[in-house]
Amino acid sequence: MSTQITAAGGLPADPRDWRIGLVGYGEVGRILAEDLRARGVAVSAYDLKLASAATDGPLREHAAKHGVTLADSHAELAAGADFIVSAVTASQTVKVAEACAPAVKPGAFFLDFNSASPGAKQRAAALIDGQGGRYVEGAVMTSIPPYRIKVPLLLGGASAAALSECINRLGFASKVASEKLGVASATKMCRSVMIKGLEAMVIESFTAARHYGVEDAVIASLHETFPGIDWEKNAAYFFQRVIEHGRRRSEEVREVAETVRDAGLVPWSASGTAERQAWVAELADGGLFGTKGTPEFARSADWRTEADRILGHVSNKD
Repeated sequence: MSTQITAAGGLPADPRDWRIGLVGYGEVGRILAEDLRARGVAVSAYDLKLASAATDGPLREHAAKHGVTLADSHAELAAGADFIVSAVTASQTVKVAEACAPAVKPGAFFLDFNSASPGAKQRAAALIDGQGGRYVEGAVMTSIPPYRIKVPLLLGGASAAALSECINRLGFASKVASEKLGVASATKMCRSVMIKGLEAMVIESFTAARHYGVEDAVIASLHETFPGIDWEKNAAYFFQRVIEHGRRRSEEVREVAETVRDAGLVPWSASGTAERQAWVAELADGGLFGTKGTPEFARSADWRTEADRILGHVSNKD
């Protein structure tokens, strides 16, 4: 591997020699860690859950298995990283930038992976760039698990082109949306009005149809109108993803609503989607769909099982 130093930023010329820091060691962080470690890249990680004995166990086990170094704080991680990836919930986007900025290395890249509004990305960028780092906004354009590190990724900002070339050598599948901050995240947010909204609508429509015993007729009609969509398969997937990640999704859609609001529109659809996602998350936290963290949690191959649980819950409330 190369040990030369680049003129720009003082980072190793070969990105495989970079020390990469992951802020957020949830589903996304762990996938990135696994794929980067498989390529021999040094990875460290920090997550707020590491501060609690009740939540740190799975994270420490994963880190030990894959050779990931765990940091004790945002500052410790930032101080040792050539390239930082922030992959947390949308509401923490600016807070992570605030926590990392004072310790960021001059010239280090900071990739904001979070599903936040253009305004939030711009505020985060000012913090990182103001301390000599190189902020790049990232917009993940589809679900990460099927693609892993190769998930389609739009980048934005003055340093986007420089970072894209480097991280694609590490296995990422990024392309530059614009040198202007906010374009990539606006693309993501406007897409999410549809995608996250479809999730919420399918849960609402199919659960209500199940109550009335008309689900087969509804699906048949949808298939006639949209023959290219496998509604049974997608319904099972939508239920599963919202049950597992409804909290994170609801936060993202609140950022979507803010994006719509900044465009001068009242975000009626996005606001309703956020409420439905958060409502399902509350049911999941209460154990309606099984015990979180177990292999069986939210893994039903048939959306009807989960819809029946929801109907049983609302019936019992009456």
